[in-house]
Amino acid sequence: MAAYSVAETKMSKLIDYYLTPQSPYVYMGHARFSDIAARHGAQVSLKPCDMGKVFSVSGGLPLAQRPPQRQAYRLVELRRWSAFLNIPLNIEPTFFPVSGDAASKLIIAAQLAHGTARAMALTGAIGAAVWAQQRNIADAATLAQIADEAGLDGAGLLKASEAQSVQAAYAQNTQEAISAGVFGAPWYVFDGEPFWGQDRLDFLDRALAAG
Repeated sequence: MAAYSVAETKMSKLIDYYLTPQSPYVYMGHARFSDIAARHGAQVSLKPCDMGKVFSVSGGLPLAQRPPQRQAYRLVELRRWSAFLNIPLNIEPTFFPVSGDAASKLIIAAQLAHGTARAMALTGAIGAAVWAQQRNIADAATLAQIADEAGLDGAGLLKASEAQSVQAAYAQNTQEAISAGVFGAPWYVFDGEPFWGQDRLDFLDRALAAG
């Protein structure tokens, strides 16, 4: 997939950004990550991927299959991080768990048609839709509306997301994630070094400064 910088110009620093847009940690880290990349003049290679397939080879479990104590602590962490970052978040939103496939393909379609900067903005809007606005991103009409609100042609983009080129890109991103050793989202790779989770963004910031 194409890489992006704020000015859409070629830069020396490149960050691979593996994500699934319905993740609460992608949502809480997305704006900060975008700011960090911009501050360091770094390009972002945006890679929405199928985390279910990643989990199947990395030992991860869907939320409903995790032990009760892990599920309970997850809610504590979500509340804690939401308060710390001052980001609005419903810790148990109405439409979650939810498939991220359609939303991921919409993001890829936006990237192919409009560039990664617009796709990054759409990614943030989709995360907010799930966690702050309690909207169903598995619903096609809702996804189109979110895209419209982001200044894109929602209906047209939804149609474009069905194209073979988008399906192929989604499959490629997923295979690249597996090959890169990804096992969760968000996952950032800079200069060959992986960073898992929005709580590792400070380390990524320092690596970019040093690099």
